[in-house]
Amino acid sequence: MLAVPLTARGHLIGALTLARRAPTQPTATEPTATQPTNSDLPGDGFGDDDITLIEELAGRAALSVDNARRYMRSQGIALELQRALLAEPANPHPNLEIACRYLPSGTSSVVGGDWYESVRLPFGRTLLVIGDVMGHGVEAAVDMSTYRSMLRYVAAMDLPPHRILRQLDSLISENESARPATCLLALVDPSRNRVTFSSAGHLPPALVGPGQVTELVSLPSGPPLGTGVGGYQQLVRELLPGQVLLLYTDGLVERRHEDIDVSLDRLAAVPLPAGGELDDLIDAALHSSSPSDAEDDIALLAARVRPRST
Repeated sequence: MLAVPLTARGHLIGALTLARRAPTQPTATEPTATQPTNSDLPGDGFGDDDITLIEELAGRAALSVDNARRYMRSQGIALELQRALLAEPANPHPNLEIACRYLPSGTSSVVGGDWYESVRLPFGRTLLVIGDVMGHGVEAAVDMSTYRSMLRYVAAMDLPPHRILRQLDSLISENESARPATCLLALVDPSRNRVTFSSAGHLPPALVGPGQVTELVSLPSGPPLGTGVGGYQQLVRELLPGQVLLLYTDGLVERRHEDIDVSLDRLAAVPLPAGGELDDLIDAALHSSSPSDAEDDIALLAARVRPRST
């Protein structure tokens, strides 16, 4: 037997144990054509060459195991950071109910920079936000938190959605190391039964009505935040009580080797329930998209105007 320590970066992380069975001695008094002689049999132990090779393999195996442990630890830190930073959105006005959900990548628990937010504004209006910082890991999660804080600061100025995106783009682009991010704003105004959208390279929102097919709202889309290009526009749509507005990130629909238009058509074909709990609608959207097959994390934000009391 041979036991070799598994050492990586100066730390012992285990041992590699190998065993070799001693050769069986032939019983015949004279060697035959099929029976090896004693000189042909391997030795009972490990030779110097064997030990050198095994120590080299043990060193490489130890480094691989240590790298895997470090990666898993980094992913665990990133996930905990994401959950801590991605707290529940601020309370919207009582005239609006919301539900949200975040899932890391179903295939590898990869954490990214997906985020959502809601900001209460004067006159019963609520700004709904969903964004996606490019990249994964701790860095993307930290940038996500920074952009979310910036959004709250700019939104407090009560600017139109397209001007909010313009201000965010300018602030983020000042940092050369900042990661670009897509973002979608939806300013909900229940008193006027309308919602104002503005997009920075994000996927279109979905409108779900009772007994109606899901509509993907076509929006004028500007460049992602952080490019410094600007050029954002807005679109006003009617939003009636009972309709559900669903904002989501690309992990919900995008699949490798599939055109994005096909992915969006698949979402539009899902019979999402506009009535009942908003969490049920989110469950239906996730179930239809097979989140276990997603290669990116997923964030969803659903909102519905509450009926006016008489």
